[in-house]
Amino acid sequence: MSTLTQSLKSGNWRALVACFLYFDTGFTVWVMLGPLAPFIGKDIAMTPAQTGFLVAVPVLGAAILRVTLGNLYQACDGRKIALMGLTLSAIPSVVLLLMPGTPSYTLLLVLGVFLGVGGASFAVALPMAGSNYPPKVQGLVLGLAAAGNVGAVLDGFMFPGLAEHYGWAHAAGAALPLLVLTALALVFWAKDQGVKSGSAPRAFSSFFITVFGLIALVLCVHAGAFGEGKAGILLLPVLGALLAIAVLPRHYRGVLGERDTWVIMLVYSITFGGFVGMSSYVTTLLISLYGMPRLEAGLFMSLLAFLGALVRPIGGLVADRISGVRALVLLLAAISVIDFVFAAWMPPQGAGIALLVLVYMCFGLGNGATFQLVPQRWQGKTGLMSGIIGAAGGIGGFYLPVIMGMAKESTGSYQMGFATFGALAALAFVLVVALRTRWMSWALPREVAGGAVLAGGVAHVE
Repeated sequence: MSTLTQSLKSGNWRALVACFLYFDTGFTVWVMLGPLAPFIGKDIAMTPAQTGFLVAVPVLGAAILRVTLGNLYQACDGRKIALMGLTLSAIPSVVLLLMPGTPSYTLLLVLGVFLGVGGASFAVALPMAGSNYPPKVQGLVLGLAAAGNVGAVLDGFMFPGLAEHYGWAHAAGAALPLLVLTALALVFWAKDQGVKSGSAPRAFSSFFITVFGLIALVLCVHAGAFGEGKAGILLLPVLGALLAIAVLPRHYRGVLGERDTWVIMLVYSITFGGFVGMSSYVTTLLISLYGMPRLEAGLFMSLLAFLGALVRPIGGLVADRISGVRALVLLLAAISVIDFVFAAWMPPQGAGIALLVLVYMCFGLGNGATFQLVPQRWQGKTGLMSGIIGAAGGIGGFYLPVIMGMAKESTGSYQMGFATFGALAALAFVLVVALRTRWMSWALPREVAGGAVLAGGVAHVE
């Protein structure tokens, strides 16, 4: 505890709290359609694949927008960007609260993109928090800021109960007081000490081109412009990513030519993608698999999200001690095994819940361990890399509910969905093991005189 206190005192803890709240409320808004989906399905007829697509659109929105929001952070004051993000992510709650009648499925898809702005807060909250602390505690600090994942806990506790009593459209308005509270924290406490570069007007243009371009892509996919059914949905993340990359400054695209970038992106698409994708879909999964009541399934989703968010800072703290590389080798192996066990067994309710608890712990620890590595490997590019790597996490989170919905609709079971993600985790494990020796040259805690280990210190090699 004394080590934790000393680490927090080494920087601006108020700025850290403001960043945590920004990501927390952004996350709450981001995944609200997950626990609301069973209620929406009572008013709007949807197939399992359509339900999966609906809850996946905000996840994809955040994934793609993280890239251009991270680029915007590199050029502008993070506090101003955060306030803009809060305003945009409040639009769906305002529309659903004030709109008479039942919204259409198409309108919900459009609003889903704006919900994604809340999840894109990751690309600003993390580097802004880290800018207020020294390098030796980055794993812990970024883990604490990113523990805003706990915002998903509020979704499961708050939205199903309100939807039961007041209707799901009105329940969405409950996010607005949280957004106002966060805005006040940002105004009075947030501080961005990151180094800025690049053109602010161009960065703003790139961000809004991506927002409206993504809305157009989602509507085109819904209309079948890229192929009927599954083909267009599976193609959407690729098209969205190409859009975001196209509007990035040319010199920032260089990191996409590095092998380390792609491996870290794959890892985060599994750890964070698993966390957010399962948080979006687990309510539907529990109702479908075990006949769990809607309110109970929503509460259990909250408990899983709370567990995953709670252990994320621990993952960063452990990675500060032993390196994120060692931690990820163990965690990726565990995630792969759990997914394959679920696919092969399709366990009864008690065992299924136990496996979900274990995999959420691995997701949370893996998220913290991954971002312990980022400031060490890409010094001076943390904002951009937070956006790019965060985008990969969001894309993984998009595919999880989509593929789960497709598997259920095509085969009547979720086995192929779990097997697919088990294979991806196994691939990431193999790649990290193959690169382990080289990665340890910049990720290993630095030895100091007397044989002691300087927690969080690293030797960086470009």
